[in-house]
Amino acid sequence: MNYLLGLIGFPLGHSLSPKIHAAALKACGLQGDYSLFPIHPEDTQSLKDLLVRVRSGELHGLNVTIPHKQNVIPLLDELTPLASMTRAVNTIYLRKNKLIGDNTDAPGFLLDLKKFIGDRKSEIDKSVLVLGSGGSSRAVVYALLNDGWNVTIAARRIEHAKLFTRFFTHYPLSLIEYSSVTQNLSSSSFSILVNTTPLGMLPNIDQSPLPEDTILPPDIMIYDLIYNPRETKLVRNARAQGLSATTGLGMLVEQAALAFELWTGHNPPREILRASVE
Repeated sequence: MNYLLGLIGFPLGHSLSPKIHAAALKACGLQGDYSLFPIHPEDTQSLKDLLVRVRSGELHGLNVTIPHKQNVIPLLDELTPLASMTRAVNTIYLRKNKLIGDNTDAPGFLLDLKKFIGDRKSEIDKSVLVLGSGGSSRAVVYALLNDGWNVTIAARRIEHAKLFTRFFTHYPLSLIEYSSVTQNLSSSSFSILVNTTPLGMLPNIDQSPLPEDTILPPDIMIYDLIYNPRETKLVRNARAQGLSATTGLGMLVEQAALAFELWTGHNPPREILRASVE
């Protein structure tokens, strides 16, 4: 079988997904190709046309990234429970003639976060500050809450964030205004800060989700979902203060491997996928 796979998003010029999935195909002894489908945020017709190609069997699976993780939902037949809860889709496939929307970001993030924490697991308080309330944030928050973390979301659009958080009324979850992040960092004892905003992503590598002069609390760990550039300004500043910090490259690999398994039934070796983009 020749697997035809791809990624929907905009823009996509710096995506590492083609390298990762090419490595996955090779490692699993499969034939195939992984293409980029840059679709403008307002181009609903092109989204529909691409999904017709999945429905017909011409394409065997798609990933979805910014800004289409919510845009594709009305065009699908069914959502998995995870995609339904997060209201964000990053993986699409056909099952029994139905277009299914899934989310591998949440389990991919949690797998990589646990690797990042490593031996410090027993010594940290499970309290986390998440910057942003978009599609990526929803997957991260879902994963954290279901793993027993106390989560605070810093959102610029509080009313927008409330639409998502209403699904988690029985979890330890709170919302704060993004403008109060610095104050909350200095007055609260967060173990981890997770950036889910695009601030700092290529080509805007001089941006950071935190103010320039932010002094981070001692011992806080920084997880930036951005993976391009390899060291974001947020990560660089945290490391300069002697803190543990990482980008989202590990999450990218984990979510890609999980999506690849949904499409092909093959579980690719993570170390080979990571080596393909390092």
